[in-house]
Amino acid sequence: MDPKKLEELLRAVAAGDVGVDEAVERLRHLPYADLGFARVDTHRPLRTGFPEAVFCEGKTPAQATAIAARIAETGAPVLATRATRETYEAIREKCPGARYHEEARAVVVAGETAVELRGRVLVLSAGTADIPVAEEAAVTAEVVGCNVERVYDVGVAGLHRLVDKLDVIRKADCVIVVAGMEGALASVVAGLGGGPVVAVPTSVGYGASFGGVAPLLTMLNSCAGGVLVVNIDNGFGAGYAAALIARRAAAAEK
Repeated sequence: MDPKKLEELLRAVAAGDVGVDEAVERLRHLPYADLGFARVDTHRPLRTGFPEAVFCEGKTPAQATAIAARIAETGAPVLATRATRETYEAIREKCPGARYHEEARAVVVAGETAVELRGRVLVLSAGTADIPVAEEAAVTAEVVGCNVERVYDVGVAGLHRLVDKLDVIRKADCVIVVAGMEGALASVVAGLGGGPVVAVPTSVGYGASFGGVAPLLTMLNSCAGGVLVVNIDNGFGAGYAAALIARRAAAAEK
């Protein structure tokens, strides 16, 4: 349940507009909703401020749709990651306002309450081939409630392209760096920018990159302080973490 909707319900009970029995019925499925094949954590927005995301790989379109629809019923925003167009079409039948971000492979359904955008997240990709993971990170940060700027194809093989963007990097509350190959971009950005960097190794690269293990190890062994590393191709994890950092930073400034 969305925290604002819960507050509205409690105020309605206090004012006598909603009876206790009706309120209890509305809250009956607050901890989780049992769909048989899945238990949807409808309590998560109250604990963390954001509902659980739907990871669509390994789920049938029908399963992903049932979970997404149940989250949407609570009034919370829906984020379904690694979704095919087939899954998107299925979700859209139940949630007509659903939008498909094709590069990110993400489906988004806006919540009933608009999220106040706070904080600045910058998403950098080393190469064009890294953009799908970068877009997953960017879309996630936007849905969680951040202002997001994208700067793509600024890898270390042409460092002047990155230096051109130093002013943008230094203004961000958190920078997401998405890189395959050798993954050196995260260290460079952390050394130049001075703010927190969430590094995402991607599976982009030739044989010795071992499907993203090489950039993962590079990022884990960064000599620059302030580099946090998520799993290979985990744009969602990076976007979520960066949004938490940026929103907290913006709240502190305010």
